[in-house]
This record gives sequence, structure tokens and C-alpha cells, in this order.
Amino acid sequence: MIFVTLGTQDKPFKRLLVAIQEQIDKGNLTDQVIVQAGCTKFKSKDMEIYDLMESEKFEQYMKDCDLLITHGGVGSILTALENGKAIIAVPRLKKYREAANDHQKQIIEQFAHDGYLLPLYDLNEFDAVLQKRKRFKPRRYISRSEEFIRSLEEYIETGRIKEKNCD
Repeated sequence: MIFVTLGTQDKPFKRLLVAIQEQIDKGNLTDQVIVQAGCTKFKSKDMEIYDLMESEKFEQYMKDCDLLITHGGVGSILTALENGKAIIAVPRLKKYREAANDHQKQIIEQFAHDGYLLPLYDLNEFDAVLQKRKRFKPRRYISRSEEFIRSLEEYIETGRIKEKNCD
């Protein structure tokens, strides 16, 4: 199953759903496609599309999917990584009025650079990225949230940041 998340922003991201539909029509995507579309309105005979879904349902689709296709939202990406999912990430772009700026491109670039996901900047390259996915092994994600929280708590209590030895 392929899970597609477009986030909850107030701007549509129809461009990605059109590209996914094209891949379905070409036969490049044959698995069931479930979409959490937010405010993006799109009709498809092939995709099961929800505006928003309850968090339990979202979490279940995230756990069950074989591939996540998502926008450049940090929350969606981190949730997929924590669940060990393969990810194709497509940034919302300012030039298409999908976002106020191109910060999602920068987010995706960093996650891709670190080996966590496959970026898809140009939807004309969708076929090639789907081929790369067959060989792509994402780097295992290790959360450092607890370490960060401990450091923050220590800073609040002492007013100092404990220096970390990098040896």
C-alpha cells in the first residue's frame, strides 16, 4: 500500500496528485493508494482520498504502508522514518503557490543528503525515482529527542549547556 500525505496547510498541492495519477495510469504504481489530502481537492477513480483523518487512522496507514509519498513536512517525514518506511518526498513550491517559500525543498535536500529519503524535485522525473526506489535502502533513523530534552532540562535547571565530547 502507498500512503500519500499532503499535510494540513491551507494551500492545495494538486500537482503531486496529478503526477501520482499519471503514474497509476502508466502502470508504474499498482498498489492501493491512500491519500490524506488536506485542503487539496482531487477526484480519482484509483486513489482513496481523505481530506483529513483521525490520528489513529493516519498512524495505522503509516504503519501499514510500503511507501510514503509526501510533501516536505518534517512531521510526516520523521513519522515515516520512525516507522522504517521508504519515502519519496516532493516539496511544495512557492512558484506554484503551494507554499509561502521554498523551505520544504531545503528540508528534503537535508534528509536526502543524510540518506533518509528519495527526493523528487521535478515531477517529470517520477519514473526515474520510482526505479531508484527499487534499489534504495534508507538510512536507519535514530531519534535524539530524549537526549535533546535532557539537555534542555539541564539548561533550564543550571543555565548551562553541558559540552559533549565528540571523541
